[in-house]
Amino acid sequence: MAKKLTILCMIAAAVALASCSSKFEKLLNSYNYGDKYRAALEFYQNEKYNKAAQLFENIAMNAQGAPQEDTVRFYWGMSNYYMKDFATAQSNFTEFVQAFPTSPFAKEAEFRMIDCMYRGTYRYELDQRPTQIALTYINKYIIENPGTDYAKFCKVMKDDLEERLDKKAFEGARLYYHMENYLSAHYALKNVLKDDADNQYREDILYYTAMAAYKYAYNSVPEKQRERYMTFVDDYLNFVGEYPDSKYKAELDGIYKRVNKIIKKENQNK
Repeated sequence: MAKKLTILCMIAAAVALASCSSKFEKLLNSYNYGDKYRAALEFYQNEKYNKAAQLFENIAMNAQGAPQEDTVRFYWGMSNYYMKDFATAQSNFTEFVQAFPTSPFAKEAEFRMIDCMYRGTYRYELDQRPTQIALTYINKYIIENPGTDYAKFCKVMKDDLEERLDKKAFEGARLYYHMENYLSAHYALKNVLKDDADNQYREDILYYTAMAAYKYAYNSVPEKQRERYMTFVDDYLNFVGEYPDSKYKAELDGIYKRVNKIIKKENQNK
């Protein structure tokens, strides 16, 4: 008996679902713009974003020139946004910002566009061109909308994306170090700070710069070692001058003492 009741309930639910689907399809295919508009807003308010997006898209052409056009376009983008279809939502909001710069929804639409761009960026190991594009829009938004809640969110995005670019630059240069190509590592690490002195990984970069100089000197032929150890000494002094309490200092101090002994010995033998 219980099994039959379960089957009957499932059938009833399927019939109800088919009926709802049939009603929605009928609404979608109708020519009643007003009914579609009201239904789309209701679906959106009830968080039925898939149906809302379909209806807003369906009536977007008919809304051209109507007082509700910006509302239709904005909530079409928001429906896609909440469905996590960020690529489509970004396209929606980009078109909106261009078409309705004075709309009451304009500032939020611009922020949502930027948010979609941010969500479309990649891990630091991958192509960072989308990151650079997103940062351009983020910086512009922060300048034009200082002190707003959206600007605060943009600053969080900005910090994350800039950290990603800094890490990519650092890890790209450090790769030479892991490959034991210490001369190339030394040049590459120095160039990272030459291009961006405020890199968030500055302490690590300076540490690996000094270590690359030391290991390059250590692996050199004897007649070249003294000169190359002097490069390490310069890098070491630069490091401890900036980071006297660094976690790397004890290690570098020990290397510096050994190198100093080698240099003094070389000077005595001259």
